[in-house]
Amino acid sequence: MNNLTVLASRKKPALTRLTRNSKIFKTIINALKDKKGENIVSLDLKKIPEAVSDFFIICEASNNIQLKAIADFVEFEVKKRCGELPYKHEGRQGEQWILIDYVNTVVHIMLPEPRKFYRLEEMWHDASATDH
Repeated sequence: MNNLTVLASRKKPALTRLTRNSKIFKTIINALKDKKGENIVSLDLKKIPEAVSDFFIICEASNNIQLKAIADFVEFEVKKRCGELPYKHEGRQGEQWILIDYVNTVVHIMLPEPRKFYRLEEMWHDASATDH
């Protein structure tokens, strides 16, 4: 039982939160820019209790081909530079909005019409937004 007491009394290390200077954040932004993603915005969600991640990064693609190319390049660059695979990705079949979930950062690559319709920046208006 003594071992259990020792384990129970250990303090957990403080959770490290991402920042805009984090390697994965910079890698994603650069990948979006390299593939000519437009209207790139990051939303800092850390101060919003119900938020599911630290950041949403949103960008537009002008067509379905560019949409897929941007998503593929983001995943390639993050794996190459950060050694991370996405926890989940969705939307590749729909070809209008691809979501890449890295848990602490969620990337939304959208065509202009779905972006106007869903208005993620307005939905999360409490978040600090930065244009890139």
